[in-house]
Amino acid sequence: MNVVLLGPPGIGKGTAARLLSERLGLLHVSTGDVLRANIKQNTELGMKAKEFVDSGRLVPDELVTQMVKSHLNMNKTDKGYLLDGYPRTVAQATALESFSGISHMLNFLASKKTAVERLAGRRTCPKCNKVYHLRHVPPEKENVCDECGTELYQRSDETPSVIVDRLRVYEEETMPLVDFYRNKGLLTEIDASPPIPAVLEQCVKALEG
Repeated sequence: MNVVLLGPPGIGKGTAARLLSERLGLLHVSTGDVLRANIKQNTELGMKAKEFVDSGRLVPDELVTQMVKSHLNMNKTDKGYLLDGYPRTVAQATALESFSGISHMLNFLASKKTAVERLAGRRTCPKCNKVYHLRHVPPEKENVCDECGTELYQRSDETPSVIVDRLRVYEEETMPLVDFYRNKGLLTEIDASPPIPAVLEQCVKALEG
């Protein structure tokens, strides 16, 4: 079972992916984590990606695809995987088909107001990259990571004004991708507005059904 999770920034698909991974035994592949790991480890792909990141440019589709493919090859699993953050475009989805089949695509939906509220409340640990939410998943100690004790921070792209622009770009880029998977009969829409346990049950029902 190989699953693509799609949804606007902050909608909760990363949290859902982690819980689904634990429940169903699927490998959780966060594209953001894969990118950061390659850069941190100074891999050949990471050094190429860093040039784009440092200059504020988007990492090209081909380079992102190479990193995802390499990660999947190094972490082979019989049960399958959950792709979180990839593909983002039809070009990436077409490239993905060349080396791995997809069985399901879960499209997370919620209002723009909900997405802004959730993303603006996120806080991240700069050391271990664990993500919290001030309201929904707060740390035990205010503004301190439960795992490593590092002070949390708010990413510059998670402020309300920037979030609105990110949502606009997301909608423009991903609508063709939604149609791509819908036309293949692989798309299931998930109502991401309820609390995470209800969202998780929707996902499990879609995947096991």
